[in-house]
Amino acid sequence: MVEEKMGGCWSQTKDQFDNLEKHTQWGIDFVEKYTKFVKERSEIELNYARQIRNLSKKYQPKKKEEDENKYTWCRAFYSTLNELNDYAGQHEVIAENMTSQIIADLTRYAQEVKTERKSHFHDGRKAQQQVEASWKQLESCKRKFERDCKEADRAQQYFEKMDADINVTKADVEKARQQAQMRHQMASDSKNEYSSYLQKFNQEQNEHYYTIIPNIFQKIQAMEEKRIERMGESLKTFAEVDRQILPIIGKCLDGMTQVAESIEPKNDSSQVIESYKSGFEPPGDVEFEDYGQAMKRTVSETSLNNSRSDNKAERSSKSKSKTLWPFIKKNKGSNPEDFSHLPPEQRRKKLQAKIDDINKDIQKEMDQRDALTKMKEVYVKNPQMGDPNSVEPRLGEIANNIEKLQAEAQKFEGWLAEVEGRMPVKSDPPRRTSVLYETQNSTPPTTNNNNCAQDRESSPDGSYTEEQSSEVQSKVQPETAESGDEFDDPDEEMLPTIGTCKALYPFEGHNEGTIAVTEGELLYVIEEDKGDGWTRVRRNEEEEGYVPTSYVEVFLDSNAKELFSWTRVYLSEDS
Repeated sequence: MVEEKMGGCWSQTKDQFDNLEKHTQWGIDFVEKYTKFVKERSEIELNYARQIRNLSKKYQPKKKEEDENKYTWCRAFYSTLNELNDYAGQHEVIAENMTSQIIADLTRYAQEVKTERKSHFHDGRKAQQQVEASWKQLESCKRKFERDCKEADRAQQYFEKMDADINVTKADVEKARQQAQMRHQMASDSKNEYSSYLQKFNQEQNEHYYTIIPNIFQKIQAMEEKRIERMGESLKTFAEVDRQILPIIGKCLDGMTQVAESIEPKNDSSQVIESYKSGFEPPGDVEFEDYGQAMKRTVSETSLNNSRSDNKAERSSKSKSKTLWPFIKKNKGSNPEDFSHLPPEQRRKKLQAKIDDINKDIQKEMDQRDALTKMKEVYVKNPQMGDPNSVEPRLGEIANNIEKLQAEAQKFEGWLAEVEGRMPVKSDPPRRTSVLYETQNSTPPTTNNNNCAQDRESSPDGSYTEEQSSEVQSKVQPETAESGDEFDDPDEEMLPTIGTCKALYPFEGHNEGTIAVTEGELLYVIEEDKGDGWTRVRRNEEEEGYVPTSYVEVFLDSNAKELFSWTRVYLSEDS
């Protein structure tokens, strides 16, 4: 009846104390097992995040690859790497939350439940020991009562036997009677004691099985239900930890999708054109070389003194005349300061970028100068704050730095003006054409542009001296071979003049195909500079050749200017 009132209480399992002890221990072991599982999951998340971060770092652009950012597909990839880095960070958040919200909590709870379980089962064992001790005491009283009853029966039988025997004295009979009475009294006392202790034991046993043990088991049951509830909360937290970072991961994935959709193939294609267009005009048609006719060449002073070198140069000229300007090999030495090794358009961009960097440095120096000037004014007004003369050395140093930077900026601006003056435009007014590559050793005047020419002339990569023949020959020989044939064939029609020019500096013309000029000399122009820095001129019917464009001031005829102007417009639009 009592057990029916208890319903689903664990007190119904009062006779399964040991089994419940095993079950609760298994529950605690399961908590520790689940904690270990979450810990390993956390380590997996950390390792995954670390590997993702290393992967993203591995494919981040290096300094030499920074130019790739101008392409939308490169920027999209690098943005994807950044989003992937944030994606890895969310997995680190998963690991951190699992460690703090599950692992640490369950580890602490497991220790608490172990202590609580130990206390409950200790109380249960103690109650069990008490009831067992009472049972033993009851059994002892019972055996004593049984023994005294037996002794009383024997004493009573002995008394009756003595009383019936006529040969026994009264004294012996009285003694036997007294002994029987004493045994009966002892049996009566044992009975009372046994009855009293039996009542006490029944009360203790009833309290043990219906009060003490049920209370202990109810506590154990509450402990076990709480453990199960905590397991459920931990499993829910396990899912919520992942769910919390889903919006951020979704944003990362959305970011990857957006940058992928922002790729513009046409824009990237235009960037390639903008990056690599050279500014050169396409070469003219290759003329037919008639080796069946006798040839005469305009020889230089060097070729007159050494016929063998002239023959070698002639063969070299003929072999290199087949090399067109798009396939000219670049100089493998150090790059000149004025970027004259680059095509005009790329050179212009490099010079502009250099000027911008110098202007930024100048602005920084000027900001420092202004700050020090204000500090000096404060020191002058408040001498106790500092000595005004202490900032003078620094101001002088900044002034020198600004002067140097301005001079350097002026130098690069001169080169930039020269390049921009040579860039193809829709109409070219009569002007002195600038050169892309300077040649020969000469002493130019002290102007900005002439200083630029002098700097390039002294550069091992930008000069056109006898020692540097690889780049110059590849640029000059295609036309010198043809010009040599034109000079040698008296029957071949001479090129018409398209203008005149005045020599600004003396030019010795040591290389084959060039012509020596003196300062101030007037010459006829028969072929304008095609972007390689050389202009073809004629002195008379027998003397013509190439001179550096920067060494002459060209005046084109109006018809020729109009023709070249429309040609440049057409080539510029076509490119």
